[in-house]
Amino acid sequence: MDTSDSKIVFDENGICDHCNNYFKEIRPSIEKTDVRKKNIIKIANKIKKDGEKKDFDCIVGLSGGLDSSYLTHLAVTEMGLRPLIFHVDAGWNTQIAVNNIERLVEKLDLDLFTEVIDWEEMKDLQLSFIKSGVPHIDIPQDVAFFSVMYKFANKYNVKNILTGANHATECVRPPVEWMYYADKLQILDIHRKFGKIKLRSFPLSHIIKHKFYLPYIRGIKVIIPLNYFPYIKKDVEKLLIDTYDWQTYPQKHFESRFTRFYEGYWLLKKFGYDSRRPQLSSLILTNQLNRDDALETLKTPPLNSETIRKEFTYVATKLGITEEELKIYFEAPNKSYTNYKNQHKLYEIGSNIFRIFGYEMDMRR
Repeated sequence: MDTSDSKIVFDENGICDHCNNYFKEIRPSIEKTDVRKKNIIKIANKIKKDGEKKDFDCIVGLSGGLDSSYLTHLAVTEMGLRPLIFHVDAGWNTQIAVNNIERLVEKLDLDLFTEVIDWEEMKDLQLSFIKSGVPHIDIPQDVAFFSVMYKFANKYNVKNILTGANHATECVRPPVEWMYYADKLQILDIHRKFGKIKLRSFPLSHIIKHKFYLPYIRGIKVIIPLNYFPYIKKDVEKLLIDTYDWQTYPQKHFESRFTRFYEGYWLLKKFGYDSRRPQLSSLILTNQLNRDDALETLKTPPLNSETIRKEFTYVATKLGITEEELKIYFEAPNKSYTNYKNQHKLYEIGSNIFRIFGYEMDMRR
């Protein structure tokens, strides 16, 4: 990490706050292997009990990416669960992601439920964020994924949602100024200013509903199993390839074509935010990567010029605009989440309250 994170803080030894947070808050729990094994057994048993006499005992969100694919594998083979595989199609799936989902579902003999987001609404909201000038233009996808899962779980009284979040590859989170929260107030404000059609069916969830009402009133829990299992990225990739004929991606999150364009080009070239920095930093801290090798990786752009040219054309066409129009938005003045209505202070207060009571509150999910 570097000062492209404007709020980064270095101590007297030159160690940044991202690393110090890992050493103080995260690594101690990772190193307690025996405790983790006992906890995951208890969690699995609780999920099974909650799902007795039901067609499935939990929901597993599967994007086809590495984390969610490994989660699906573990849920069945190690935890002995009967998950419903839940996929949200927001219109940007790569063919590799589609193939990976199909192979896992078929090999593990699982049921797949796919929610297709209304494309006209998705397109209008995505384009609204691009026009707004903020860096976090991928938020419409993120909010669609999680809102739909919460809505489904609430409707069918499913008590447990399993996600692929983890410390092994995500212990360093992107700064808020890079990738702001799925803030409903801000989403509606940006769409009100730049959108053209009404969001009649697009799934939106308020922070109070999915961080308080659903877990503490309705009893719907979001569980993060990957933090209880050994997770070495290269070993997991090999396991998935050997077991499911799974296909790899050049970079984390590239299972979505829009995310590939956004993180591989737009975020880096327009704002100077390289999404690989937190990703590589996470691997360094968890002893999966040498820092010198990571720095060498950063010398090469995530996408070459020919790929960028093709993706620019594809994204513009998919969004129903010309390449010239997309270029105008790219060259327009940069904005941040602070330029629009937001609930950042409320999120910070909520995070601090949860932390006092010993809970980790990831506002991005």
